[in-house]
This record gives sequence, structure tokens and C-alpha cells, in this order.
Amino acid sequence: MTEQPKPEDEFTAHRALLFSIAYEILGSVADAEDVLQETYLRWRSVSHSSVENARAYLAKIVTRQALGLLRSAVRRREQYVGPWLPEPLATDAVGNAPDGIDHVLTGEAVTTAMLLVLDTLTPTQRAVFVLREVFAFDYPEIAAAVGKSEAAVRQLNHRARNSVRAKRHTAVATPAQARPIAERFLTAATTGDVQGLMDLLAPDVVFLGDGGGVVSTALRPVVGPDKVARLLLGLLAKGTRMGGVQIRLGTYNGMHSVAVLIDGVLDQVTSIEVRGSAVTALYCVRNPEKLTAVKI
Repeated sequence: MTEQPKPEDEFTAHRALLFSIAYEILGSVADAEDVLQETYLRWRSVSHSSVENARAYLAKIVTRQALGLLRSAVRRREQYVGPWLPEPLATDAVGNAPDGIDHVLTGEAVTTAMLLVLDTLTPTQRAVFVLREVFAFDYPEIAAAVGKSEAAVRQLNHRARNSVRAKRHTAVATPAQARPIAERFLTAATTGDVQGLMDLLAPDVVFLGDGGGVVSTALRPVVGPDKVARLLLGLLAKGTRMGGVQIRLGTYNGMHSVAVLIDGVLDQVTSIEVRGSAVTALYCVRNPEKLTAVKI
């Protein structure tokens, strides 16, 4: 008789997947970790002899926990000060996690651009889309996870897919594709080259800053090469007046990013979105609550 795996071993085997599902639904590293803890506790109390597919069962638990948190978060975000951005998730050039947080997210699925698109879906649509389009779960498994019929899940995914497709125009460049543009961008920014910056910015480039009402940043999207270039140079100048500035390069959410430390304390993580040969968006996370899990 084959010995049944221990519950903790089953959980460990699927932990990276479970974290990834939770993060894709919530856009929060801290909340995803909380969901994993609750999922483990619930998994421990299950009669495992009746579980035929541990992966699908664990995905059901984590999805339901994440959905509960997301529904609460949607209400909280209505009062959020300024733009809301997902917490930075460290990845290397192929999507691995150098900061010790295990996940399986790669490619466009983990980009801030995609997470913001997913944020426009209803919570159930988002969960269905994530399980089907990102992680390729079967429709019966998804139906069990979200408590809907298989027919309803298919319809939810169809609507979510159409909505995502309508909002995604061109794919975000991979880190390898984006590297030359990102390096030129950083050189222009750190040398104060306004024209050099503007030459790299798309005509409809947007800067989104997330301070959460705790620290200062742009409270509305800043659009256009001239405005974005001058804002960036102003922010860099302001940083030097606040203390000793260190700039670290990394890859967060599948994009080249700049982590700025002031007097050794992480002040912000700004991700550089590149499409084609231009910088199309800059996502600056300054909310201290969203930087606690970031490893530099």
C-alpha cells in the first residue's frame, strides 16, 4: 500500500502555487502570506483520506480565503488616498524570487499593468480568470473553488477575458527586451537629462504614485513626456535633500525597477514599464506598508 503524503508535505509541495494564486487575486504580498497561513490551518483540519486531488483542494481553500479578503479590500480602496498599486513582488529576469518568497508567477501575468487590469474585474471574475488563464485549472475545479456552476464559471471567464483583452493593447516587454531602454532611462534620470528622458517616454506615458495618504506622491496620474520627465527629476532632487540617497536596481513584477533608499531606509520602488521601444508607464510605490516585505 502506498503511504499517503503527510498534510504538511502536501502543503509545502504546493506552497509556491498557492502564494501565486493569492497574490494574483489580491495584489498584496502581506495579504497573500496571511491567506497562506489560514489555508494551512484549514488544510490541517481536513479529512485527507477523502481528498482525491490535493492541488485542486488547496487551490479551492486559498481562492475562497483570498476572495473574502478581496471583497473587503474593494470597499477599503474606495477611500484610498491617490492611486492604488499592488505591492512590489521581487522577481529575477525569468520570474524567480530572489527575496525568499516562493512563487511561480512569470511573464505578463505578474506585471503591475496586468494586476491593475485585473483590479477592474469583479472579485469572482478575477478569481476565475486567474485560475483559468494564469494557472490553467479545469473548469470543474474552478467551479468548486468559487462556488459556482461550471456553466456560470465559463461565462464569467469569457467576460473577464474580453474585458482584459480590451484593456491590454500591446504586451509589456520582457526584462531582457526592456533592459536597453531601462538602462538609458536610468542614465538620463540620474544625470538630469530632460530631453534624454523625454526621448524615451511614450507620448501617453503615465506616472502612478502610491503613497496611501501616508507619504507624499502625486495624488493623480501624471501623463505626458514633459510632465513625467520633470516630475522624475524633481523627485530625485527632493530625495537628495532628504538624506543620503542610494539607488539599487532590481526586477519587480517582471519589470526593471529602481529601489531608492534614503539614509539606508527603503523609500520607494519604481517599476519601469516598457512596450516596444518606449517607456509607457512608471509605477512608484512609496506607501511604507507596501514596502515592509520588499527585500533589497
